[in-house]
Amino acid sequence: MEDRFTYEDYQKTAEWLRSQTKHRPQVAVICGSGLGGLTDKLTEAQTFEYTEIPNFPQSTVPGHAGRLVFGILNGRTCVMMKGRFHMYEGYPLWKVTFPIRVFCLLGVDTLVVTNAAGGLNPKFEVGDIMLIRDHINLPGFCGQNPLQGPNDERFGVRFPAMSDAYDRSMRQKALSAWKQMGEQRELQEGTYVMLAGPSFETVAECRLLQSLGADAVGMSTVPEVIVARHCGLRVFGFSLITNKVIMDYENLEKANHEEVLEAGKQAAKKLEQFVFFLMDSIPLPSNTS
Repeated sequence: MEDRFTYEDYQKTAEWLRSQTKHRPQVAVICGSGLGGLTDKLTEAQTFEYTEIPNFPQSTVPGHAGRLVFGILNGRTCVMMKGRFHMYEGYPLWKVTFPIRVFCLLGVDTLVVTNAAGGLNPKFEVGDIMLIRDHINLPGFCGQNPLQGPNDERFGVRFPAMSDAYDRSMRQKALSAWKQMGEQRELQEGTYVMLAGPSFETVAECRLLQSLGADAVGMSTVPEVIVARHCGLRVFGFSLITNKVIMDYENLEKANHEEVLEAGKQAAKKLEQFVFFLMDSIPLPSNTS
């Protein structure tokens, strides 16, 4: 087993980034598959390739560019991950979540997560946006949790609560902001379930996940949320529903990554606008020194 990152490794990366940019981000945004366009909305943007950042893993998936972008979005200083890391790329979860603790050390207090997901809820249509109310950490049922191993109290407690993982007040602000945007489709809200991937789900698996109470399924997000909550960050997020999962054996369609990216293109613009709009709802840090 590889050596895990030490507190000093996280510090080294945070210090390197601090020395390379004048930006001091309050908000971190993880851009999911096909959602990297959000970085184009940043002003005073400064971009780093993952390859040049000390200790940073590399993204290997189409639709995930592999860049860290600092800048200002609607009045909030942000750092955005244009491309995330996944368990199915062969990374252990402590490596998948490496950037979150770096962001925490940079002074970030809010994490916004986005992903492309399959719709399990029959009411969902392709192109819908689901506000994440809760998650099911299926790999966690099988002993895969990013907080496994020795706990570093400097980041958080040994047994962090997850019942309040997705910030209630930000969810309420999101629902009212959506009404102000006057979209035809309502903002969906539901539970995201994470599978390890990279294979898409079987019909039987989709039926099982639906019976567990999941509304959308994907292969990311949950590890980052767990580590963010362990660090005490405020978290909220969205799933872009890019395909409806196959729930019956008569259906001859198949899920594929290209379709996910294509379906995401139209709806991604809407989600990017929404995240932009929501930025000024995020409370400013109490100590703005």
